[in-house]
Amino acid sequence: MTVAEKTCASCGRRIEWRAKWQRDWDQVRFCSAACRRRGVTAEDRRLEDVTLSLLADRAATSTICPSEVARAVGTEESWRTLMEPARRAARRLVAAGEVEITQGGRIVDPSTAKGAIRIRRVHRAGRG
Repeated sequence: MTVAEKTCASCGRRIEWRAKWQRDWDQVRFCSAACRRRGVTAEDRRLEDVTLSLLADRAATSTICPSEVARAVGTEESWRTLMEPARRAARRLVAAGEVEITQGGRIVDPSTAKGAIRIRRVHRAGRG
């Protein structure tokens, strides 16, 4: 049986197929109970929008750090709590084909990337 690759609607990580999901694989949207409970909030969508906005204001090959997104959305006191949500937003945008996540200038798998990451727009042929 060939299983189509899926991405979690909440955290943006690849969903690993499980035998218990065989009958309802088409309905699976979340990788875990925690992601199902968390879902995608208005703040999550705002983080996605701010990520795209910050990238739009830069050169096509420029990158941003998730901390820039967190600082733009949060306050001086709260931005650190938005770091993981900003990384989740970036992973969802990768799944949507909007951005790439890089480390050391190389594109990395957002599901397994550990440590500092950068976010950049997807380079499309014919676009500047």
